[in-house]
Amino acid sequence: MEDIMARKQNDDLLIEDELAAAFLNDDSVSDDQTSVSPIQSSGDDTAWGEAEDDFPGQLAVDVYETEEQLIVKARTAGVNKEDLDVSISDGILTISGTLSSGDDSHATNWHIQECYWGEFSRTLALPVAVKEDEVAAILKDGVLSITFSKVKQEQAKKITIQ
Repeated sequence: MEDIMARKQNDDLLIEDELAAAFLNDDSVSDDQTSVSPIQSSGDDTAWGEAEDDFPGQLAVDVYETEEQLIVKARTAGVNKEDLDVSISDGILTISGTLSSGDDSHATNWHIQECYWGEFSRTLALPVAVKEDEVAAILKDGVLSITFSKVKQEQAKKITIQ
């Protein structure tokens, strides 16, 4: 039983580490992922491009509910609303987009490149039933807020046994 509890705690810590960054693309996130050090020498540009193409950034989200609503928030600083795509189907929410660094083609020698630029995506199953046609999405101050009206669950009816 102690082994199960220790494994559960380790899994919880891994999830917390994964959600600590807005866009996950960091060496310290998981030993399973192939990643490249953010500091690049001027002679090796293939490994960086391959890692970027193979592992798109993942958007970190907060999901919580109130009495009447389910709210999903995501930090999307630097992303224009025209570059965001939000969709829902059968309780599955998908947020995707592109984060552009602008024109840095004139850069000849990177010293540090820690910011994630490029495509990102996040798909998650919503934890409660929502009215998919009653939703509002607002992008303000770099935070995307998606608010759903929850489907009211009827209380269980007591059945009289005769």
